[in-house]
Amino acid sequence: MELTLTQPDDWHLHLRDDDLLQAVAPHSAKHFGRAIIMPNLKPPITTTAAAVAYRESILKALPADSNFTPLMTLYLTDTTSPNEIKLARRSGVVFAVKLYPAGATTNSQDGVTDLFGKCLPVLEEMVEENMPLLVHGEVTDPDVDVFDREKVFIDTVLQPLIQRLPRLKVVMEHITTMDAVRFVESGEEGFLAATVTPQHLILNRNALFQGGLQPHNYCLPVLKRETHRQAIVSAVTSGSKRFFLGTDSAPHEKQRKECSCGCAGIFNAPVAISLYAKVFEEAGALDKLEAFTSFNGPDFYGLPRNTSKIKLTKASWKVPDSLSFSFGNIIPMFAGETLEWQPCVGEKAEMLNEVQEVGANKG
Repeated sequence: MELTLTQPDDWHLHLRDDDLLQAVAPHSAKHFGRAIIMPNLKPPITTTAAAVAYRESILKALPADSNFTPLMTLYLTDTTSPNEIKLARRSGVVFAVKLYPAGATTNSQDGVTDLFGKCLPVLEEMVEENMPLLVHGEVTDPDVDVFDREKVFIDTVLQPLIQRLPRLKVVMEHITTMDAVRFVESGEEGFLAATVTPQHLILNRNALFQGGLQPHNYCLPVLKRETHRQAIVSAVTSGSKRFFLGTDSAPHEKQRKECSCGCAGIFNAPVAISLYAKVFEEAGALDKLEAFTSFNGPDFYGLPRNTSKIKLTKASWKVPDSLSFSFGNIIPMFAGETLEWQPCVGEKAEMLNEVQEVGANKG
């Protein structure tokens, strides 16, 4: 079995910087046409000038023949100005602003402490500029259980935000609960959407503990109950335009994952397309895969769909146990396991198309 899809985009990607950027960027560029690049570096990407410079670093890290396009974002802080939003829109390279509640995840210490008290003028300017707000949807109150933080954030932050600024385009990123599914489905199409990761479609929270503590399955937001996973799968495979691909691929060197205080993040770039295909096949919804991977995202952002193609072949392949680099090793998601869908792009996809056409002509 083979599938030909419009080349997907990744609407939530961490590429890091320096040696890690050089190591991981080619893996995303191999399969995706574009990606929304997360700004949580040290220091964070808080200005348009910094976003432009980071974009240049990404382009330099790509293979010479790559057509991958990084779509940059700004890191929202308590001191971001409305004028910075104007500069971002006029730059032509910044496509969204990211909201990290302070302390919610990796390198979020500079995030927002009071969204309505300190950021309202910026949010109003974003409405004027049609600039989407990308949300890490978790509260950081230590009194709130880690498994409830997404629901509490919806109730206390996102619902009031949508009511106050109904024309603000909002993407709730890496949703993990049926509460998030219901919230996104309740909003106005074209103004409220969600990205979904492969890990939250395939794994539940048991994957953190089976056979011992599994640090390479640890991410934020943390994996949830099986009932939540099933709700997300149902939403994504329903054909709804409100949900689209966002891997949240977040690489860390092996020793930073396997230590007494391991980092949150799953490096899924090499396997994401294969895993999404697995989910849609098991749901009997392969006919809806292309919209999720390739249409819903650009349509929400008001960008053209890609014209290049990617081919998925039903052929078993083994995920590497580890990826080795000069600075150390990175463990990919599903390391050492066998997957059933293998993607190929560019010349390989074209060659497969040509082979099929020749065979059809002979027949």
